[in-house]
Amino acid sequence: MRWSGQELASDEALPGLKLGNLVRSVTTPEFQGIRFHEVLAKSALNHVPGDSAMPFNWTINPYRGCSHACTFCFARNTHTYLDFDAGKDFDSEIVVKVNVAEVLARELAKPSWRHEAVALGTNTDPYQRAEGRYRLMPGIIAALAHSGTPFSILTKGALLRRDLPLLVEASEHVPVDLALTIAVHDDALQQSVEPGAPATKGRLETVRAIREAGLECTVFMMPILPYLTDSRDHLEKAFQQVKDAGGSAVMYSALHLRPGAREWFMAWLEREHPELVPRYRAMYGRSAYAPKEYRQWLAAKVKPMIRRYGLERGTMNPSTRTLRTARSGSLIAEELPPGAAQPTLF
Repeated sequence: MRWSGQELASDEALPGLKLGNLVRSVTTPEFQGIRFHEVLAKSALNHVPGDSAMPFNWTINPYRGCSHACTFCFARNTHTYLDFDAGKDFDSEIVVKVNVAEVLARELAKPSWRHEAVALGTNTDPYQRAEGRYRLMPGIIAALAHSGTPFSILTKGALLRRDLPLLVEASEHVPVDLALTIAVHDDALQQSVEPGAPATKGRLETVRAIREAGLECTVFMMPILPYLTDSRDHLEKAFQQVKDAGGSAVMYSALHLRPGAREWFMAWLEREHPELVPRYRAMYGRSAYAPKEYRQWLAAKVKPMIRRYGLERGTMNPSTRTLRTARSGSLIAEELPPGAAQPTLF
């Protein structure tokens, strides 16, 4: 859904903005300080380079930029490709691919499509606040399930709960892998370092809702922030809360600071925790990644907790998926983008 009756400003183009197929740029009272750039996507599926360490070959990013405004977001530098900056612009200049579901349905219908797993949420969050109005994910989920394509979703957005009935139905046809990123279990720190993201409590409630719906849900405890969230007390609290919410497994990693994220996070650190600046400069002065010694120290602390809380990650074999007959009133059929082929799986 695009904005209806709430538009304050609409520009055909913005000077210096590298956006092909721009439909319009919109501001609205509902999202103070944020401008949305609606574009027509030429493609929906992004191929991951063959030398990547990622466990998937394809991704979908319905949005570019993210109103969660996480200071450490590794995707910040990608905004500079559009002549935006990696700081405030990343948080407030949001690109919306308004036709992404329709384009995806056409790509998945091609005879050459091999039904490889597709990942959402690997760059910017598909369930950031704007999804509540644009509602792009139902069409994407339906197109993937309809085509027999397994998929995963990683999000910080509690809005995923809106689509749980659809995700449950999709899981009857293809493997569906869901995960919530919940890294900070101190409320004040979380609101400071992730000012636009849902509170930790809301994300834990989303984990619980996913599990109650009968689906698995991994929690990504990423990133663990040196000297801020790596204490035993904080980690024990985090694992206990994830366990209480019914989380299926935990994955973790230490903070890494790529260009774009490094500058923005360090500016936040200087404002909020200046006493830690020398330590961070020593840790990240030569690399985007925490030193090997720190990562080994962290692993020695976290891995036993994962085992003790029973949150070790299992594996899923996509070859075991089964395609079942859709029940009456299929949500997948209802959410298929206009012009998509009629269902062939069921």
